[in-house]
Amino acid sequence: MIFFVFPYIYRMNFTIFSDEHFMKLALQQAHLALEQDEIPVGAIVVCQNQIIARAFNRTEALQDVTAHAEILALTTATEYLGSKYLTDCTLYVTLEPCVMCAGALKWAQLDRLVFGASDEKEGFMRYGKELLHPQTKIEMGLLEEPCSQLLKDFFKSKRALSKLK
Repeated sequence: MIFFVFPYIYRMNFTIFSDEHFMKLALQQAHLALEQDEIPVGAIVVCQNQIIARAFNRTEALQDVTAHAEILALTTATEYLGSKYLTDCTLYVTLEPCVMCAGALKWAQLDRLVFGASDEKEGFMRYGKELLHPQTKIEMGLLEEPCSQLLKDFFKSKRALSKLK
């Protein structure tokens, strides 16, 4: 973007297509899940700097254990592209994918995975990145604190509610 201010020209560079930008959008999806009393995980699929899919966990609403944000986003992305492969796509997700989701990412041949919070109990990295396609690049810990805090607060409130019952 160029601003003309006589007699000088100022050049300002804006990077809206950054990993942080897209992860913030995934966090918005996680907040939508929270509003619907779902585990607050959000996902965004990006292809050539264009968002082609957005999703959040819907396991409670759909009564479907496979309705994770990653799976729903992958389904939408493949429908959009008309292809089962996501070789030019990046998935931004607020929580490290589970083994089931990692398997789906492998079969989709995802180019790049970026996730926020780690999941030591259920995350795929517990078993190794070999669960993903060999060409998939991984970025971990982006906006880890807000992603992690959202989940901690959700489960803390769930525990508090269960004690009241």
